[in-house]
Amino acid sequence: MCGNFRRTSRALTQLYEEAIRPLGLRATQLTILQALSRAGEVSQGQLGEMLAMDSTSLTRTLAIMRRQRWITERRGEDRRERWLRLSSGGEKQLGRALPVWEKVQSQLRGQLGEQAWNNLLQLTYQVTGLVKTQGDSL
Repeated sequence: MCGNFRRTSRALTQLYEEAIRPLGLRATQLTILQALSRAGEVSQGQLGEMLAMDSTSLTRTLAIMRRQRWITERRGEDRRERWLRLSSGGEKQLGRALPVWEKVQSQLRGQLGEQAWNNLLQLTYQVTGLVKTQGDSL
């Protein structure tokens, strides 16, 4: 199953990245912009949990996004803690990217059909939740 999910993930990532490439965005960056838009300010650890991303990949991607001025960061009470939020530049970038993302979503949904789309979303939520809550005990 892992191989099938990874193959599907790579194919979907390529599809979305091809669409958003002219905006200077990668799929992971867009996902982070969307998550911060919904969540407001979150710690880097919370963001990693929300997105099921490992710390190294997240740190590397966030550094690029800070340089682009798409996110802002502040230190927490513990110097190791970082709190993140969308900057005004990130809001603008997200505003440019959403119509492109929505077009890809709509086309894919149309090709799959509404029922298959909903089933697929439900299955991905179910598998992610199962793996995150039961992890090594599976």
